[in-house]
Amino acid sequence: MSRMNQRTLREPEGGLPDGSIEEQIIQMASLSYERLPLLEAIFDRFALALGSAFKSYTTMPSEAVLTSFDYLLCGAALEGIGAPTLTAVARAEPWDGRIGLAMSPDLLFSVLEVMLGGRSGDSRPWTPRSFTAIERRFGQRLAELVLGELEPAFEPVGGVRFRVDHLESAPTNAVLAPPHAAAVRITLKVSFEGRGGTLDFVIPDSALDTVRPMLSQSFPGGELAGDSGWREAVGRSIEGSEARITAVLHEMRIGLRTVLDWAPGDVIDLGVDMDHEATVSCNGQAMFRAAMGRRKNGAVALRVTDDLGERKEERAGDPAD
Repeated sequence: MSRMNQRTLREPEGGLPDGSIEEQIIQMASLSYERLPLLEAIFDRFALALGSAFKSYTTMPSEAVLTSFDYLLCGAALEGIGAPTLTAVARAEPWDGRIGLAMSPDLLFSVLEVMLGGRSGDSRPWTPRSFTAIERRFGQRLAELVLGELEPAFEPVGGVRFRVDHLESAPTNAVLAPPHAAAVRITLKVSFEGRGGTLDFVIPDSALDTVRPMLSQSFPGGELAGDSGWREAVGRSIEGSEARITAVLHEMRIGLRTVLDWAPGDVIDLGVDMDHEATVSCNGQAMFRAAMGRRKNGAVALRVTDDLGERKEERAGDPAD
């Protein structure tokens, strides 16, 4: 699953109190926009898990891409999200703070149409209006799905649980922190079969106070300690894959002249008895040996007797003489 990440550091956007230039300079200088490299890495990994979660939820090939990671004022972060957009306000435990998750109407109604069986053709354009009770309930379920996938991503910094508190029809109505407080806005694009939309997370700095020392550490790359979410995501993504296996009962070398002399009706002795085992291969790699038999319904079956893969690993691990 390909991912393209665009991380930006923005200067404060609007929201500053009216006053002289000096007052605005002092106000801007008092704001802290400390980068959080580990938080960026967490959401980078989260995008992979989210794509797999949407694939399981919609039963359609899905992809989630991290498109932006912005440091700005909380008020500006919420105002930068179009309205009306269904926004879930979730409480983060034990951080004792709130975060916002804005689901674009394009994404919300695309998923809703797919869940109702609409899988062909372009989705109908949505006319801005208030959300119905059914749409709000579905939006809460979607938010719980997304936040549930986000929880394992934070295990390297101690873990967190997100509980949806309430929903707002406009992001600016979500009370997360004072408008002039520093915050982070993360945008992900979710797509499946030409449909989809965006998810915007708004996380005030105050919600990250307890884990800020860890999130501010530089992330050199590689594996996050204790981060098994990406392995689980890869495991889920390959569960539906197919693998072609080949069972070879016996192989023998025969001269070309003998083969050319074969004619219809000839009996070829393969030298195989009833106890001969077959070698089962996958993509040309011998995996195991198996005894052949027949089930009660007449179908030919194999019973694994020897794992050749483990034997090769043991030989590879033996020290050289």
